Amino acid sequence: MSNPPDDTAESDEDSDELTYAAAGVDIEASEAATAALIDAVGESAGDYAGLIDIGDRYLALATDGVGTKLLVAAAIDEYSTIGIDCIAMNVNDLVAAGVRPVAFVDYLAIDDPDDTLTEQIGVGLDTGADIADITLIGGETAVLPEVVDGFDLAGTCAGLTPKHKVFDETARPGDALVGFASSGIHSNGLTLARTAITREYEYTDPCPFGEYDTLAAALLEPTRIYTDLLDPMHTHGVRTAAHITGGGLRNLERLGSHRYLIDNPFEIPPVFEFVQSAGSISDSEMYHTFNMGTGFVCAVSPENAERLTDTTEGKIIGQVDTGEGVSIRGLEL
Repeated sequence: MSNPPDDTAESDEDSDELTYAAAGVDIEASEAATAALIDAVGESAGDYAGLIDIGDRYLALATDGVGTKLLVAAAIDEYSTIGIDCIAMNVNDLVAAGVRPVAFVDYLAIDDPDDTLTEQIGVGLDTGADIADITLIGGETAVLPEVVDGFDLAGTCAGLTPKHKVFDETARPGDALVGFASSGIHSNGLTLARTAITREYEYTDPCPFGEYDTLAAALLEPTRIYTDLLDPMHTHGVRTAAHITGGGLRNLERLGSHRYLIDNPFEIPPVFEFVQSAGSISDSEMYHTFNMGTGFVCAVSPENAERLTDTTEGKIIGQVDTGEGVSIRGLEL
């Protein structure tokens, strides 16, 4: 699949066409359940992090896990990178809030203790912490044979920031959208990707694209960590930012109630093209589920956007307009 042309239209529905909901994850139902939880507990926080006022600074907290990417790791008995994903999914949310991550605590729930598994997870956590420049401050391993089947890995990241550095604005019509490439699927949409690929392939099959030995290795490519963007974003006046996770580029709607037009997207990594072909998945479903090559986006004035791209690996992928919704080369999300 190439980047969608300006006249892209959704493909006709096919009986073999796979969707995220059919694979087992209904995003709309998930969002409704999350909204119900927030309403019940009276949560007051930003889109990406909870902020606690501690005087002249905020203490920020974010929590997340690795999701069903763990099942790919378990299928090939290779766990050395999923700790990176766990770190990344948390620190990137803090970065999207303009907050510098400082410390991380993990939680591993497992049905049967396994020294090899826990050692490999620890290697990944240590590597992720080094990349993110944060401190690991311990964690919890809970043996829960009647609660979990296999294991689950999650964590919580703490950050500190002066109040004036929090991204508390919204995007403005006329702003440029500066995007930063993903490293691949990251840690969202794996249920759809796994279901698509295992229709006809095994995880251990040779990978026909990239430099990966197997299809599993392509799926397990660690989530990119974006902490290196904090200083240039603050220097060049970024108003607000989005970590592109579940729901794909519709995450841009977190930047404010505007219309987001993407006319210069990143090239789509081949892993997405392979997943789409294997699952007969429509363009619309792909863009509703995956990051499609863009892992992080910020909104900034056009003049500052040029300065930001000059000092980072980002590029201007589109702009903010009046209206609502997200459009990528004519494909409405």
